[in-house]
Amino acid sequence: MTPRFLVFAIACLMVLIAAEAAVAQEERKNVSQCQAIAQSIPQATFASVTGPAPIVGAGATGQSVTLTYIGHSTFLIETPGGVTIATDYSGWYSPPHVPMVVTMNRAHSSHYTLATDPGIQHVLHGWSDVPGERAKVNLVVGDTYIRNVTTDIRGGFGAPQTDGNSIFIFEIAGLCIGHLGHLHYELTEAHYAEIGRLDVVMVPVDGGLTMGSDSMSRVIKRLRASLILPMHQPRPLQSFLSMFGPDFDISYAPTNTITVSLGTLPKKPLIYVAKGMQ
Repeated sequence: MTPRFLVFAIACLMVLIAAEAAVAQEERKNVSQCQAIAQSIPQATFASVTGPAPIVGAGATGQSVTLTYIGHSTFLIETPGGVTIATDYSGWYSPPHVPMVVTMNRAHSSHYTLATDPGIQHVLHGWSDVPGERAKVNLVVGDTYIRNVTTDIRGGFGAPQTDGNSIFIFEIAGLCIGHLGHLHYELTEAHYAEIGRLDVVMVPVDGGLTMGSDSMSRVIKRLRASLILPMHQPRPLQSFLSMFGPDFDISYAPTNTITVSLGTLPKKPLIYVAKGMQ
């Protein structure tokens, strides 16, 4: 073996090792701490967290996340690191600036679009176009880790479409933030295990197109989030709110924006109704 060939072989080996290390590092980085915490504490109550939860890109857990209700099922999420995310993005309800990331669900055209602004860096579909497969989102953008849990939806003539909807989960600054999408069926224990802990949850309210108020309230009570943000349809809101007793507080916000951190989560579950949902 000539010295030149030996140097070349060593260089190739080093490149291969570096590539494998980068993949391994990415796999280690893309680990849901919200899910891991939930699965490691049997029968736990996840209404609030008093200590820091290390997550991907968490930084200081005292940092705040801003959520602005844009309309229908679209919230704009703004992270401490400057990442902007629009949920169930259709273009009908647009943030003031082009977001870096958009998530979509396909139950109705008001929850997705196939014509996105080229300035959007990441377009995340909550469904798979490959028959028999489900969407799998496992993405780190800046200080945010994004993953999904798929659920079935009603298709034509009421027939279920397997894995047609995604619950998107955003892990930011120690917070576990969930968006239920266009949820059509109550969740199974397997779903709850896959979701893990949620501190903040965006819940569709409409009394029929997704689920009735009683069914949706059972999901919310089971998720045990500290902060509940109604969305989708204002008309059935009072019916939805009537399903919650004294264990929940209800607040009507003066604006469409709320800023929250791990340390400012309410001790008692709070349903926070944005101005646009009133």
